Amino acid sequence: MTFVPAERIRNVKKSATRLLFDRAYPGSINLGLGEPDFPTPEIVRQAAISFIEEGRIGYTTNAGLLDLRQKIADYHNDGAGPRFTPDSVCITNGAEEALFVVIMALAGPGDAVLLPNPAYIAYPAIAEIAGANSSFYQMPAEQGFAFNRESFRQALTGKTKLVVLVSPSNPTSRVIGRDDLQFIAGCLEGSDIYVVADEIYRELYFYERPSSISEYYSRAIVISGLSKMMSMTGWRLGWAAGPPEVIRHVTLLHQYASTCASAISQRAGIAAFTEEGRKATAEMREELRRRRDVMARAIDRELKLPYVTGEGAFYIMLDISRFGSSEDLAMRLLAERVITVPGSAFGSEAEGYLRLSFSIDTALIEEGIRRIAKGLS
Repeated sequence: MTFVPAERIRNVKKSATRLLFDRAYPGSINLGLGEPDFPTPEIVRQAAISFIEEGRIGYTTNAGLLDLRQKIADYHNDGAGPRFTPDSVCITNGAEEALFVVIMALAGPGDAVLLPNPAYIAYPAIAEIAGANSSFYQMPAEQGFAFNRESFRQALTGKTKLVVLVSPSNPTSRVIGRDDLQFIAGCLEGSDIYVVADEIYRELYFYERPSSISEYYSRAIVISGLSKMMSMTGWRLGWAAGPPEVIRHVTLLHQYASTCASAISQRAGIAAFTEEGRKATAEMREELRRRRDVMARAIDRELKLPYVTGEGAFYIMLDISRFGSSEDLAMRLLAERVITVPGSAFGSEAEGYLRLSFSIDTALIEEGIRRIAKGLS
């Protein structure tokens, strides 16, 4: 008997990123990596060990530990007044679950979810599962993947229920500036539209710290976590922060999805907001800046191809349009034992590009670029 999945997931497929990783040869250099390769800071690891040794590890409340929710609220308030309280926060199993439960709580059949193009591959998949329709505003490649006001304005319709922003961006590393965030808030003011702001990369910046749409628009739900800024991807600790009346429903969905995030990860996560924890993030940020420069020089030297560097995160978009489709090229480069991510995985605007990650050791970055050069030649 042939298994027929539920209608909501029939069009949801394994991502091109996963397909490439599955087909990669042993010993490949991974320039597609979407996580920092730094060790989790010692202060966080020691906090986890101390909690484990106490021997009392049970469930937390569905929303998460009050102490951690207070730290997260203070972090998002940025010293600019009490926009967030502990009741504004639901702690989840990574930012991915936060995205899922927020979109599922806010959007349904007949609603339009407005997404950036290009953007993280999970957004349209989650909208599909929710039964909503995806529409897109363009971050044009010809403009270096910068936010385009006219495209955004034209993409808003009477059916738009939810707008997704991501800054710094995965895949482009571009940041939406303060003036553009104020423009977005102005476009949405007086509407019933909610904004989901994916800020998981916000602490990984190279110039000034990115602003948040929550500073300008009250119907904003911020998605974040410790995966990137504390190199804690495997700890699965994320959160959604927004209006308490929304977060109550988000927490309800979270309850039935997973009850609560890991108590160990939550207790350890409190240490991330100490002075020592913030210092560890700053050190990581500086090292990523150095690695970005190493990758850019290697591209200039070995490939001599155009590329786009952003203001944050840890990606470079390499223009390979002269070589054909990005997916075909990424597949061919596997023979050189180097993993990249085709731009087409993130939307039509990124076709003709490869997303390269500089979140690995500099020696591996340079060798990876040499392997790409060999494959292109």
